Amino acid sequence: MSDESQGRDNTKPQADAAQKEGETVTPMQADDDPMAALAADIEQLKDQRLRMAADMENLRRRTAREISDAKSYAISGFARDMLQVSDNLQRALAAVPEQADDATDNGLKTLIEGVELTERAMATALERHGVRKLEPMGQKFDPNFHQAMYEVPNANVPNNTVVDVVQPGYVIGDRMLRPAMVGVAKGGPKDIAVTPEPGPSPQAEKDA
Repeated sequence: MSDESQGRDNTKPQADAAQKEGETVTPMQADDDPMAALAADIEQLKDQRLRMAADMENLRRRTAREISDAKSYAISGFARDMLQVSDNLQRALAAVPEQADDATDNGLKTLIEGVELTERAMATALERHGVRKLEPMGQKFDPNFHQAMYEVPNANVPNNTVVDVVQPGYVIGDRMLRPAMVGVAKGGPKDIAVTPEPGPSPQAEKDA
C-alpha cells in the first residue's frame, strides 16, 4: 500500500467524525413514534364513533318524527272528503225553515233531528282524530288561516276584522286542512287587539 493511500485512509475517520460533529440531529417526528401514531389513531376512531352516534341519533329522531307525522296526517285526504259531507249536512239544516221546529209533522221533526245528530257525530269523530274547527269570527284576518271572500264596510270594528264566516276552516294537528272563507270589515281603525287564531305555523302549512 502506498503512502498516499494510507494517508487517505487515515484521514477518512477524522473526516467522518468532523461530519458527525457538524450534523444537526433531527428530533423524532410523531409519525416516527409508534405510541404517538397509535394515540392519533385512537383519537380518530373516537371522533368517528361520536360522529356515527350523532348521525344515528339524528336518524332515530327523524324516523320517530316521520312516523308520528304519518299517524297524525295520514287521514288528511279522507278528512277533507268528510268535511264536504259535513258541509252538506249543515247546508241541509240551514235550508230548513225556522217554522219547521213548530211543525206538527213528526216525520219532518225526526228527519231534522237525525240530520243534526249525524252532523254532530261526524264533527266529534273528526275532532277525535285531530281535526279541529277554527273559530275566526271577531278575529283579525290572517291569510295563514283565512281566505277573504269579500269586504264589508263597517267603521264600528277594526279594519280587517272577520265579521262573517261563509265556510268554517279546519286544521289537523298543527297543519292547515282547509282555510276558513270569511268576510272582513273595511273602514274601521287599523289597530285591533284580539287573540290570534290558534293553529299551524306558515312553515308547517308549507310542509303539509
